[in-house]
Amino acid sequence: MKGLNLKPLGRLIGPLRFPVETCAVSGRSILLALLALLALTGTIGYQFYNEPQLIINTRSPQTIYAPQTIVVEDKIATAAARKAAKQSALNVFALSQPLTETIENDFSTLITQAKTLRKLTKPFPFLPTTVLSTEVQIALRRMSLPQLEALLKDVENRSGSANSDPSPDYQRVLAELSAAYRKIGTTPQWGNMRQSAIQSHERYALAQRFVAAQQLANLQIEPVLDLPDSDWEPFQKKLKVVLRRMLSQGIAPGLLADVTKSAVATQVSDWSLPHQKAAVQLLPMVLRFNLVIDPGETLRQQEQAAQQIRPIQVPIRKGEVIVWKNQPITSADFALLDSLKLSQRRVNIEGLVVTSLAVAAALGLFTGVRRRYYQRWSHQRWGHGDTVLVLLLALSVPLMIGLTEVTYTTLPAVGLLVGTFYGSVIGAVVVVLLGVLVPFGLQSAVWPAFTAIVIGSLVGSVLASHARSREELARVGLVLGVVQAIAYVILLGGTNTLGIFSLVVSALRQGLIGVGWCIIALGVSPYLEKLFDLITPIRLAELANPNRPLLKQLAEQAPGTFQHTQFVTTLAEAGARALHCNVELVRTGTLYHDIGKMHDPQAFIENQFGCPNKHTDLNDPWLSAHLIRQHVEQGLVMARKAGLPSAVQAFIPEHQGTMLIAYFYHQACQMAQQSTPPTTIQEQDFRYEGPAPQSRETGIVMLADSCEAALRAMKQKEPEAALRTVKQIFKTRWQEQQLVDAHLSREDLERLAQTFVQVWQQVNHERIAYPPPIPVMPRQSPQQ
Repeated sequence: MKGLNLKPLGRLIGPLRFPVETCAVSGRSILLALLALLALTGTIGYQFYNEPQLIINTRSPQTIYAPQTIVVEDKIATAAARKAAKQSALNVFALSQPLTETIENDFSTLITQAKTLRKLTKPFPFLPTTVLSTEVQIALRRMSLPQLEALLKDVENRSGSANSDPSPDYQRVLAELSAAYRKIGTTPQWGNMRQSAIQSHERYALAQRFVAAQQLANLQIEPVLDLPDSDWEPFQKKLKVVLRRMLSQGIAPGLLADVTKSAVATQVSDWSLPHQKAAVQLLPMVLRFNLVIDPGETLRQQEQAAQQIRPIQVPIRKGEVIVWKNQPITSADFALLDSLKLSQRRVNIEGLVVTSLAVAAALGLFTGVRRRYYQRWSHQRWGHGDTVLVLLLALSVPLMIGLTEVTYTTLPAVGLLVGTFYGSVIGAVVVVLLGVLVPFGLQSAVWPAFTAIVIGSLVGSVLASHARSREELARVGLVLGVVQAIAYVILLGGTNTLGIFSLVVSALRQGLIGVGWCIIALGVSPYLEKLFDLITPIRLAELANPNRPLLKQLAEQAPGTFQHTQFVTTLAEAGARALHCNVELVRTGTLYHDIGKMHDPQAFIENQFGCPNKHTDLNDPWLSAHLIRQHVEQGLVMARKAGLPSAVQAFIPEHQGTMLIAYFYHQACQMAQQSTPPTTIQEQDFRYEGPAPQSRETGIVMLADSCEAALRAMKQKEPEAALRTVKQIFKTRWQEQQLVDAHLSREDLERLAQTFVQVWQQVNHERIAYPPPIPVMPRQSPQQ
């Protein structure tokens, strides 16, 4: 397509003229605006209609006496006491099987490492314990090599030289070793003993180097290697039993190391002293907590603690003072005043005026944004039904808060639905405006929780516009819930007085409620789409499914028309993408634009497949034109019966507009001239009833439908020839006044022409001419 000059297309079709839209506001629009103002003000500021003047922490203007004896419940104090009881309830722990298995696996790894080390130092004891005690043999292995050699020299010299270490441990080893030397003397037996001690020391040093090389920092070598070989197997079995016993009893998080060692020492108190020392050193290496908080049981305990708090009753007798003048009103005072109707409730005019002004400003801002950015469905202007739907969804947010609490507001569902129906911009604006307006009727204490809901709903409304299936919309709901929970933790974490666990549980509950509202939104969205005649990408994708009944019937009853529809869809979809129009709508509308041809498939040449032309037998251009035009009327009947959206139905009449059925009109003119006397032909009898395309999308489909047959019939393969054909068709449609209301500019038509030719080139690409198949000679049998 390089080198093609599309500029002549503008001169070919001439300057485009668009109808001037008036900005007149209808009376119905004014009525809807007033209704929205009153409804939103009434629901958001419902507390202002009966607001007490004497409230908690305000000073009483006078001394107020009780007109009668009464006992009332201090609901505020009761709620605070129950909240405190929940906070003070202890967490309930449960054994974690994964953590327990991890600890047992770590223990098995520790024993395996210990066995490896013991293989390096075998045998131990290296001498019979009747010759040297186990303690002395342990001490000999732990000495440094110079110290060991000095010790052996001291024993052999019997001199107690200056090299002798004066420490008690050294002297004890020296004394026992000297006694063995005196008993044995300088016989070869002493040489073997001396050699065994040095070799055992070298093996011990090798084990130390192995631990350092393998980076086994958590493994303490002394308790592993100091036990005799005969004791090792029974010891590790008993140690495993103790480990399982302690794990079954449960280890709480945050346990100090000293406490852990004391617990192990208690478990092995009846063991021998060497075994006790080894156990106290080894087990704490792998022991850690395996108890985790049980959320369900903890919550149940908290609820039980809260339920055990009885309602706080405030009694007063007739004539007693409820509150003195200039004294601050407490929650108990307010409970009495409000119950005795002395709290001076009245309509807060100032609050309602401020709320109404805020609502009016929000409505004006919403209207401006909607007029500026609502081009998601450029064929469809914002109607009163859309206003009513958004208003009803917005009203549900403060209404649900008034009936329940902030936690259960419908804002997540509203954000998801508005984002799906009208796009991310409108959805985000609705969520933000509600997030600003609703707090006018809320207490400041719940603002952080409501802000978390607004953040999650905002994310959901933005992501919902990109969903192309119910499954994707469900995933958006999950993301909304996660974001809502995280925002809840962040916003309430700094001022949290409930503790980490209670905060996490509350955040999880908040996220699950958000996901629940998204599930409800998924369930009601098809009904709202049907009731308010909305088109969404999801609904359009569902309607474009080739297994839909009407499309299956079209493929079976009018296969030629179905193939024609496929090529027109390819052209129109590419054109809509090039002009940044609603591609999903164009695809779906094009698939249904010719369904009316099923009423008489043989009346259209693409379905005749070489059979005699039905119109030749009729030889009545008026009747033939009527049959051709009827496919629009019948198509609308079929579309309404199938429940297609009005936006999709619009493609059926608008793709033909008010075009002339030229072939039969010229045939009628020839017959009229040949008749005696000549008759007058009414051109209207051979025109479609229209209307002409009212949107860019239907205009694109009209042009694609007009170009399809011409491009398919072209025998020349040059792009220039195809471009001239497309431009001529565009000029004809413009001269016939078919594109006046389609809002297609000169640049749009130039881009469309280029796109149509590109698609035509792709469909009509050349293929390699394959040679005829080589004949295969029959294989001869072995006998031949």
